[in-house]
Amino acid sequence: MGVNSGEIETRSGRQRVLLVTGMLGAGKTTALRVLEDLGWEIVDNFPIRLLDGLIESAPETGEEARTPLAIGFDSRTRGFNPDRIIAQVKALEGRDDIELSTLFLDCSSAELERRYNETRRRHALASDAPVSTGIRAEREVLAPLRRWAEMLIDTSGYTSNDLQRVIRERFASTANEEMTVTVSSFGFSRGMPPVADLVFDMRFLDNPHWDAELRPQTGQDPAVGNYIRRDPAFEEAFARIRDLLLLLLPRYQAQGKAYVHIAFGCTGGRHRSVFTAEQIAAALRQAGFSPTLLHRNLGSRAADLLEGGPRREK
Repeated sequence: MGVNSGEIETRSGRQRVLLVTGMLGAGKTTALRVLEDLGWEIVDNFPIRLLDGLIESAPETGEEARTPLAIGFDSRTRGFNPDRIIAQVKALEGRDDIELSTLFLDCSSAELERRYNETRRRHALASDAPVSTGIRAEREVLAPLRRWAEMLIDTSGYTSNDLQRVIRERFASTANEEMTVTVSSFGFSRGMPPVADLVFDMRFLDNPHWDAELRPQTGQDPAVGNYIRRDPAFEEAFARIRDLLLLLLPRYQAQGKAYVHIAFGCTGGRHRSVFTAEQIAAALRQAGFSPTLLHRNLGSRAADLLEGGPRREK
C-alpha cells in the first residue's frame, strides 16, 4: 500500500501542524528529516500529552507563524495512549487558527524484523523477547492511530530514497515551481523501484558484464558507454525514448503534475541502465529540464548468477 490520501491544502492564515507517527523502524526519522529540508519546523520524540501547550506557544504573527510544524512521536513516548491522543487531537481540530493532520508510517512485520536484525537493534517493546514479539505488541497498541490517521504510507518495499521522494511529493510547496524530474537507474535482480512513473527495461542491449575488462567498470565509464553504443539497437531505442519523454513531460507539467520519476533498469543496475539514465538526463537538460540523477545499484557487487548467461555469438 502506498499513500492513502492526497495532500492536504493549507487554508490561508492557519498554522499547519502535522503529527508524524507509526511503527518503529518504518521511517519516521527519515520523513521528519525531509520535512525539515523542505522548510518545516521539526519537533521529534515529543510527549504528545503536551501538544496543547506547544500549539499555544506558537507565534501568532510574523514569518514563524507561517512555518508549518511537524511533530514526531511514537510508542516509546511516556504515557503513550492512542485513544487519548485521538481525543486530544479531535479537540484541537475544532480550532479555526490551526490545520492539523496525521501521517502514519507503516511497514510489514517481516520487513521490520529484517531491518532490526540487519541493524542489530533491540525493539523498545520486546525487552528480552524476540523482535517479532515487540512488533506484534506495538502493532496492537498503534491500531487505533493507524485507522484514524488521514495519511498512511506503507514503506515495506521502499528504500530510504523512495520514502524521501514520496515525502517530497506530498509536502513540498509546488506553487510557482517547475515540475521536478528524477531520472534513475536500477537492477531488476534487486527489485523494481516502487514509486517510478515510467520504467524502461534496457536488458535487450548487449551486456558489458560479460566482457572481463568492462565487468568491474560501470555505465559512467567511457569504455562501457562505447560498448553499449555499438549495439545496433541502442541509437534508435534511445532516440525513441528521448522523443517520447520530450512529448510527455510538457503534458505532465500542463496537467499540474509536480513530480515525474523516470527509471531505467537492467539486470544488475551497473552498466546499461546507468549509461542510458546518464544520456537521457543529459538530453533532458539540453531540452531545458533540470533532472535529478540517481543510481540505486551503482555500488552493488557484480554477480554472474544475477546477470544470467552471456549472449551467444551468431
